[in-house]
Amino acid sequence: MNSPHQQPLVQLFDAGGQSPWLDNLKREYIEHGDFERVLASGIRGLTSNPTIFQKAIEGSDLYDAQFHQCLEQGFSIEDTYWELVKSDIIAAADIFRPLYDKSYGLDGYVSVEVSPELAHDTLGTIAAAQLLHDQIARPNVMIKIPATVEGLPAIEEVISRGINVNVTLIFSVLRYAEVMSAYIQGLTRLAATAPQRVADVASVASFFISRVDSEIDKRLQAIGSEGATQLMGKAAIAQAKIAYQMFERTFAGDVWKALSQAGAQVQRPLWASTSTKNPTYPDTMYVDQLIGPHSVNTLPDQTMDAFIQRGTIDVTITRGVQDAHDVWASLSQFAIDPNQVAQQLETEGVASFQKSFRDLLAVLVAKAN
Repeated sequence: MNSPHQQPLVQLFDAGGQSPWLDNLKREYIEHGDFERVLASGIRGLTSNPTIFQKAIEGSDLYDAQFHQCLEQGFSIEDTYWELVKSDIIAAADIFRPLYDKSYGLDGYVSVEVSPELAHDTLGTIAAAQLLHDQIARPNVMIKIPATVEGLPAIEEVISRGINVNVTLIFSVLRYAEVMSAYIQGLTRLAATAPQRVADVASVASFFISRVDSEIDKRLQAIGSEGATQLMGKAAIAQAKIAYQMFERTFAGDVWKALSQAGAQVQRPLWASTSTKNPTYPDTMYVDQLIGPHSVNTLPDQTMDAFIQRGTIDVTITRGVQDAHDVWASLSQFAIDPNQVAQQLETEGVASFQKSFRDLLAVLVAKAN
């Protein structure tokens, strides 16, 4: 249970071994000193994505001066967008830097995503990741790369160059296995060319949670039988528990041992999309039930506030694992194929980020005119 003497998010890390990261970034946080309060609450990192930046830039006039300045300097609309993004990422990274130093590179990371238009372009993703890495030039920044089929070789290549990667849009345990493999292959290549750099590379694998339940629940509800409805709200957590088992196995294996001796950090599973979409579910369920060592939970503001108020701290990710396997196996009785669900969610996720990106560019074009 929560100790009254300690902030719940601090305790989540100290007692649960899990790092809470904030799933939001906007210039107000930087300019108004909000990040100091956020850090004091126990938040240990920060993630962003194209949808977050769309909301931030459209919803604030704090970007206007830099926007017009970029246009006067002859930047294109898209290049101007990236200038706005990089400014926020650099400022946030500098605020989180003391935590990065104090935690010896475990936390204090800020994540920025390559253009969502590159989700199916391996070489374009590699080039964009390298460019962002070079231009931002902060050791505590992670470049977000989606776990599409085309993203996997890009992840391996970028890791082999010693660049931190946050792998995003993971929806299935099959793809998760490939993501861990890409990380290990990338580090193995780096160890062969620059062994002294292996210890400096960090990565997380962002496994999406609530969207899995939203889609599977919809299918179970359509079936409507008692057996089907009893499974509602259980699939996403079950899959995460199975994924965590895979994480523990992979990073205890022989291949990993050699890298570990070279100082390599495990690629931590990160639970993403942890706000509940179904209003009948407890608003902290995708935090309370997924707590475990060497993991990250990235929290939108509302979920962070809810957990601070009424979250419970207990290592839960390793509990009820057999039940999780049973839940997962019983989906097939209702002709639900998790891999087909995952493919649909990945396609929708990429499309959603692309839409945010394009919508924001259209707003910036209108603003420029």
